[in-house]
Amino acid sequence: MSMGAPRILGVIPARGGSKGIPRKNLAPILGKPLVAYTIEAALASRLLTETIVSTDDEEIARVSREYGAAVPFMRPAELAVDTALAVPTIQHAVREMEALRRVRYDVVVMLQPTTPLRTTEDIDLSLQKLLDTGADSVIAVVDVGGHHPMRMKRIVDDVLVDYDPEPVENMPRQKLPKVYRRTGSIFATRRDVLMERNSFKGSVSRPYIVPPERAVDIDEPLDLKMVELRLLELRKKAGAS
Repeated sequence: MSMGAPRILGVIPARGGSKGIPRKNLAPILGKPLVAYTIEAALASRLLTETIVSTDDEEIARVSREYGAAVPFMRPAELAVDTALAVPTIQHAVREMEALRRVRYDVVVMLQPTTPLRTTEDIDLSLQKLLDTGADSVIAVVDVGGHHPMRMKRIVDDVLVDYDPEPVENMPRQKLPKVYRRTGSIFATRRDVLMERNSFKGSVSRPYIVPPERAVDIDEPLDLKMVELRLLELRKKAGAS
């Protein structure tokens, strides 16, 4: 880690293409484009040194700048296809930014715009946990609830096969061991773990647990409606307090 405050780069990957929802990163939610929610949360962080958007799309670049994010380079086309992986995409952003700024970052945070309910506090608490614990990474997760792997099945030759057998058949949900899934909202990683070990996770990865109401990941049009409803609920609560 460098002397003084750590240099922390926030990267919002927002490509132009999308299958489930055309132009998803610009989809309007209560009058604002989807990508704007992540930009605003990141810009309010007290720990991020800089927030950038990595995109291949001129319109997303323009909108991102309007909401205050830097877009210092355009992402190459081969990193913006459906099959492009997240690690090389964020590595590209780090290399570009380190060359432009002539600095070496200590920590890199991927903030996917498809999880717009993540808050500034979520970002800062995740980063503080990473800095305090010395872990390789802190990744946002949510309790899977009723979608537990012990209830999952595979179908083999038209026969149901347990994916992860329950100790007792049809256990109540409350008795099942706690299991978490990644939300996609925060991947905070030591720079060298990402760049030299090609991993967001590393050897020691710590959890940042997000409540289910902030863990919506937008894949389908129905998810957009869910986010709108939750944002309206939050606004009502804020108005009543």
